[in-house]
Amino acid sequence: MEKIRVGIVNYLNTKPLLVGLRKVEEAGQIELIEDYPARIAALLIKKEIDLGLVPVAALPTIPNHFIVGSYCISTKEEVGSVCLFSQQPIDNVRRVILDYQSKTSVQLARLLFGQFWKKEVEFIPAFDEMYIGEIKGSTAGIIIGDRALEARSRFPYIYDLGIAWKAFTNLPFVFAVWASVVPLSKEFITLFDNANGLGFTQLKEVVAANQPATQYDLYRYYTTNIDYRLSAEKEEAIRLFLQKSEQLK
Repeated sequence: MEKIRVGIVNYLNTKPLLVGLRKVEEAGQIELIEDYPARIAALLIKKEIDLGLVPVAALPTIPNHFIVGSYCISTKEEVGSVCLFSQQPIDNVRRVILDYQSKTSVQLARLLFGQFWKKEVEFIPAFDEMYIGEIKGSTAGIIIGDRALEARSRFPYIYDLGIAWKAFTNLPFVFAVWASVVPLSKEFITLFDNANGLGFTQLKEVVAANQPATQYDLYRYYTTNIDYRLSAEKEEAIRLFLQKSEQLK
């Protein structure tokens, strides 16, 4: 049987998911491909992977996809690792540099500025890591993932996009879901879902193994900031986000 090619984000927030998925990989049933969110979406669109943890903003661009399993990357309010960072209050921000690693966070930022903060700014796409050094004066920036956790000690003004979305809609926010472009058996989906959950039965060990990589409290991150279970309310949040994103075009 051919291995299912699985694309997954290589951030700290996926470490609990990777515990079980690596065991499935070791058993020869999947091949894991690790990259940042926007690249995972691109690989799935080109069918260079079969199944991927993709940004929800990319879902409309992926032909014939379907969402797999009951795990996701979401937050009920404060996400911690998807933020607008600035040297000045948001009222003084004139330009916003957008993280090249994310589609969903970029779209969410545009949405929040237009419909929640109701503030016109110039959006500037970033292309590499150098952009973080350009966040100064009236230029703010969206930073996601592990780099955002580390940036929290560097900037006096931090606007968490999960908190802002919750205040705007009273809904959780879903950043990424598992999506596939190939048929998958019920047996594989059950195996895959169970693998996603294994790390949460060993969370103290996951935290201990990864805590040296960051100063941020990973136990808090995995139990309070990130919420990993997909639900009807989160599916509603995805629909609303995609609907509002369409209005931006």
